[in-house]
This record gives sequence, C-alpha cells and structure tokens, in this order.
Amino acid sequence: MGQNMGLTEYRGKRDFKVTSEPRGTKRSAPSARSHDLRFVIQEHHASHLHYDFRLELEGVLKSWAVPKGPPLKPGVKRLAVQVEDHPVSYGSFEGTIPEGEYGAGTVRIWDEGTWNSNSSSESSARNALKNGVLKFELHGRRLRGQWALVRMKRAKTDNAWLLIKEKDGEKST
Repeated sequence: MGQNMGLTEYRGKRDFKVTSEPRGTKRSAPSARSHDLRFVIQEHHASHLHYDFRLELEGVLKSWAVPKGPPLKPGVKRLAVQVEDHPVSYGSFEGTIPEGEYGAGTVRIWDEGTWNSNSSSESSARNALKNGVLKFELHGRRLRGQWALVRMKRAKTDNAWLLIKEKDGEKST
C-alpha cells in the first residue's frame, strides 16, 4: 500500500465534488538533492485522533498514520501505518472533510518543514524506504533532529512501520 501507487489510490477514495481536499498531480522529481524535500504532520480528528506523517518523495507525499503522534523522546517507538500516497499540494491542506467522505473530520497542520535523508540522494532514500529502513533528519518548527522509519518484519501486512526518534541531542516540542 502506498508504494509506487502514485495518486490513483488517493483519488479513488475521494469525491472531489464534495471534499475540499486537493486533487493534486504528481510532481516531477526535483533535480535537487533530498535536503530540499518537504515534510508535514497533520493532526487529523477523524473517527479517532491520529497524526498523518508525510514525507515528500518521488513527486508525492509518502504518508503514514501515527495513532499516538510522533515520538518526542529518543528511543520511543510509535506505530506508523503506511497509507496511500498524497499529492504534494496536500501538505498545505487544512480544513474539514465532510461526513460520509473518506477520512471525515478536521485536518490541521501540526508541524512542517524540510527533511533530508541520511542517504546521499532522493534515489537512495527511495531505495532505503523500499528496503524497510529510512533514516532521516527533520527541520521543522516542532520536530528537529534524527528519526527513523522501520518496517515491522513480523507484521501481517507490509504497511506497518515504526517511527522512532533517534538519540541526537535535539529537543522536539
């Protein structure tokens, strides 16, 4: 799920005549290194409060639902369920998704900024994600420092990950 799907799955779940979510298009890959890529965390008051963690990669926002929110202390592991890719324009979306629509509820930006992979390029970051371990640095208002996304090997599906705050001396709020 989410891996190399582009935006087909995202669009299939939404009625853009009803929701104000952006339809978006897949952005062509930037020529710059991965340090120019955006991240956003959206607080999503849907059927249950969760946080949507999104990293720009391959012209889309790779996305994970984090039920308890991103960990703020080093070594803490939080479940992160990979969901469908979202358009990069979704990174600035705030609003209310109407009742009856997929993800109904209020979405607010909780944090945003840039990120860079500990790999040397966007291509290396893509391969790290494909292999199930992506280490990266966030440069946000609230979240700063080193993080890791690690796919859970014993999970029943391949969309179960752990979001981990690495020990780095940075304080996140």
